[in-house]
Amino acid sequence: MPKKITTFLTFDDRAEEAVAFYTSVFDDSRILSTNRYGEAGPAPAGTFMSATFELAGQEFMALNGGPSFSFAQGISLFVDCETQEEVDELWERLSEGGEKQPCGWLKDKFGVSWQIIPRALGQLLDDDDPEKARRVMEAMLGMSKIEIEGLRRAYESA
Repeated sequence: MPKKITTFLTFDDRAEEAVAFYTSVFDDSRILSTNRYGEAGPAPAGTFMSATFELAGQEFMALNGGPSFSFAQGISLFVDCETQEEVDELWERLSEGGEKQPCGWLKDKFGVSWQIIPRALGQLLDDDDPEKARRVMEAMLGMSKIEIEGLRRAYESA
């Protein structure tokens, strides 16, 4: 029987806010269940403890675990985008209150790292012509939000 792997995000005390925000950003997303702390704690009874939710059909879990937890950039959520419009919308919404970073990376207002990457980037980098792939890589390295048209211009330049 195959095991299921679910991304588990542990927040200090903003898990409920994060889950509501993330499910509002992505289509095909919903909160599956929530739990609140009981009398046994460690947080006050009735406060949000955890949730199971889906983003674009992918299951996640979130927990309010206290101040000893934080996020590191070594783990990120990679979003495969089909269009520039999708890149633009997710880039703006997820980076609001957070930090825009180089090469399609951003950190959201909760400290979670995301990669908002158009599918075209991988397709252009995978070209058999190493010179075209090099030009695309150089163009991407100069970008914050990835711009498909800029990648294509680099790919087609001679």
